Amino acid sequence: MDKKIEIIGAPSTYGQRKLGVNLGPDAIRYAGLVERIRAIGLSVEDTGNIEVPTIDLDKFNSEQNGLRNLEEIITVSNNLSEAVSKSIEKNHFPLTLGGDHSIAIGSISGVSKHYDNLGVIWYDAHGDLNIPEESPSGNIHGMPLRVLAGDGDEQLVNISNYTPKVKPEHIVLIGMRDLDEGERRYIKENNIKTYTMADVDRYGIQQIIEETIEYLEHKTDGIHLSLDVDGLDPVETPGTGTRVLGGLTYRESHFALELLHSSNLITSMDIVEVNPLIDQNNHTAEQAVSLVGSFFGETLL
Repeated sequence: MDKKIEIIGAPSTYGQRKLGVNLGPDAIRYAGLVERIRAIGLSVEDTGNIEVPTIDLDKFNSEQNGLRNLEEIITVSNNLSEAVSKSIEKNHFPLTLGGDHSIAIGSISGVSKHYDNLGVIWYDAHGDLNIPEESPSGNIHGMPLRVLAGDGDEQLVNISNYTPKVKPEHIVLIGMRDLDEGERRYIKENNIKTYTMADVDRYGIQQIIEETIEYLEHKTDGIHLSLDVDGLDPVETPGTGTRVLGGLTYRESHFALELLHSSNLITSMDIVEVNPLIDQNNHTAEQAVSLVGSFFGETLL
């Protein structure tokens, strides 16, 4: 890594219904993120949190066009897109701390304008490929990847005034174990490269990451990694709001990130869905920091 790593906090809880994930960026900082990166010998700058609308508990989870907290998420997405784009203009590596996974609408919108063919690795228990008319909940954190691919609410799809941000053939899903019917149909219709937990069991994480790299490296000019901590098993990462048992282990995830580091292909990253209000002694934030350390090249010897 020859770029300065720029930490950008996106403390938004508007994409889902549980308060607390907005505290995720500061929980990760408190767990020693900056110190961990500096100890690797890398240059890092924490530029703080983007501006996010103040939570009004009387209006929180209000539906706008069938989508919960739509106006607030549009604001967050625009603010984050601008911050991430400026980071790339400075030749920095933007590391965005969520917040719920709806923040990826903003982060990837800010990234993709700088690439002709951006690839996206979605490391998550969920596909986040819903559209409003098919969403069981109306929660926008279940929709960001579909929005980025050009489907969904027009205002969200056109964040930063262009669409799509990513093509389906440039997406790889890893860790899938909870998909809605519409998401399964969209994945099959668009032939999206998908690794379920059954695939992880069958092939092992090393083969999956190697295949992912081979699949993306020659048809993309940048790759964004969006890591949701609920991709890991909640036994190991309890501080997250949409838990699904049977996930990737902490050790598998470390190895996956070590392999991605070695590829030297990842050009930006999110880490999202850390909720300290439902965590145990900030354990999940500490896990997140350790995973980021592996991604940036931390080694035992």
